[in-house]
Amino acid sequence: MTTHDLPVIAAVDGSTHSRQALDWAAREAVRRGLPLLIVHVMPLTRNVDEETRQREADELLAASVRRTELIAPALRPATLAPLDFPAAALVSLARDASLVVVGSRGLGGFRSLMIGSNSLATASMASCPVVIVQDSGSEEDDRPQDHGAACTDIVAGVAADESSEAVLEFAFATAAARPGARLRIVHGWTMFSSMLSGGPVFDRESAAGSAERSLSEVTAGWEERYPQVEVVREPVNGSASRTLVTASATAALTVVGRRKGGESLGLGLSPVAQTTVTHALGPVAVVPC
Repeated sequence: MTTHDLPVIAAVDGSTHSRQALDWAAREAVRRGLPLLIVHVMPLTRNVDEETRQREADELLAASVRRTELIAPALRPATLAPLDFPAAALVSLARDASLVVVGSRGLGGFRSLMIGSNSLATASMASCPVVIVQDSGSEEDDRPQDHGAACTDIVAGVAADESSEAVLEFAFATAAARPGARLRIVHGWTMFSSMLSGGPVFDRESAAGSAERSLSEVTAGWEERYPQVEVVREPVNGSASRTLVTASATAALTVVGRRKGGESLGLGLSPVAQTTVTHALGPVAVVPC
């Protein structure tokens, strides 16, 4: 199996969030021409006997397959039910996946939390991009719906250095798979970041021009590789994470990098990625870089 054949993994646990993640994963697998693998990780618990646990897993996976048939009848997804801790299993499976898609919270998630611990841990440690799908509909109507159908923008947050290559590659490929999609490339800058990069320190207009040039340099060559994608570059004076969270409300997907240096937060996410994932109003892709 080549890297172009590696599946999109959809993690399901029976929650509304995971069903919405399954819907998103099925549509993305079709767009990218990739197989879909539906995974339900059977929890390690003594409260349920093995036979009951396996029966419930089989029922959930069968229901998930039927759900995908309503979205993409020709997809023919495979299923898997490993016995493990959810995040550990998904991180392991991510080594042979193109993409892992999870809901923002599972059955055990507290409503007061914007994102569950398993979703956050998977995004922090997986070796492939992880998409976290936020709750976007009412639990009263759980039929498959494309809540992002009206959104065409793909938003990518990039830094003005080589660490953004993986983010750009994923963002351009995602936009290219969606006819008519526009790619907004966002780069947040401040006078302090200008100073750290050796740019102007006291002249805001010069610093803005320096940021714009840096963004052009980082993104150079990508439009030639993806001529079908409309690109908008947005150097923003201020918080990149705030800009990305705002943009996520009307984006089909917001893409951020899991940059080195976030380990101090304990979960391997940079501050920008952490804030975006936690507060985004739409699906967020976390790309290892």
